[in-house]
Amino acid sequence: MSSAERAVHWSEQKEQAAGYWHVRLILILFRLCPVIILRLIAFPVAFFYYIFSKRARDNSRLFLAKVAACFAEGKSFPLGVYRHILAFSLTMIEKVESWGGKVKFNRLHFQDDDIEDLRERLDRGEGAVLICSHLGNTELLRALASFNRTGVFRELPVNIIVDENVTASFNRMIEELNPGASLRMISVNNVGPDTIILLQERLAAGELVTIAGDRTSANTRNKCFYFPFLNENAPFTYGAFFMAALLNAPTYFVFALRQKDVSLSSQYDMHVHKSPLSFDCPRRERERRIEELARSFAGRLEYYCKQHPLQWYNFYDFWAEV
Repeated sequence: MSSAERAVHWSEQKEQAAGYWHVRLILILFRLCPVIILRLIAFPVAFFYYIFSKRARDNSRLFLAKVAACFAEGKSFPLGVYRHILAFSLTMIEKVESWGGKVKFNRLHFQDDDIEDLRERLDRGEGAVLICSHLGNTELLRALASFNRTGVFRELPVNIIVDENVTASFNRMIEELNPGASLRMISVNNVGPDTIILLQERLAAGELVTIAGDRTSANTRNKCFYFPFLNENAPFTYGAFFMAALLNAPTYFVFALRQKDVSLSSQYDMHVHKSPLSFDCPRRERERRIEELARSFAGRLEYYCKQHPLQWYNFYDFWAEV
């Protein structure tokens, strides 16, 4: 793979794996077929992308090789690239299921971590910031919240910061499946002082704000941190963690991971980790804490990547300089 090809920024790939007609086809099949048929269709669809998407194959192979190199005893991934693409296809189906109201709360299994702290906070009517990733399927929480299936004894609005230029096709599908869901989507391109004030008000009203911490900004690519990630420095966005600092609400890292990477149906393990940092401090100290927050997130992300590498859905060269 040439360096020019590897250096393509994630935002320039224009939803190649989930373009408009692909998403429309999933939506039509979802309405016409039993879910089990959709899951079975994921296998030939994944094989199609395995054969015809060189970029997906190359970037999957790059990522899995870096994961394997982290284990002293060596680690192999039989049919790894195909299974990696298949895991993504199955997760796409489950995203459609969740937005269509067909995923029940009991498919989530919580751990002995900071979930009780978050749940108690939400039960008290207080909000929080959730930093998620493209590992696994943390959209489950947002979809379940839209149907009031969160285990919290009140309605729980979720505000998600998205790049609508990149995720437009998927967002249109969500609007068709669940018309009220898009009301809480906020384009990262429109975030300014007024948006921060609005989100602070919503947090004070007990709502959630979610933002991905594992993709650099399409508009300010050079504004990022470089942290060790799978034995090589990788860029992590500055903006997501800067926003968390401006909002100055309790911040949690959230990961939802399939227990079985490529099974037809799987339960999910939900992991919740609270950051101990607060941002009531002078500006210079705040910048140091923003970096510490980002570094802590990168460490958690690396830990879960090693456990479930096939659920890594950043199909681009994550380590390329931006």
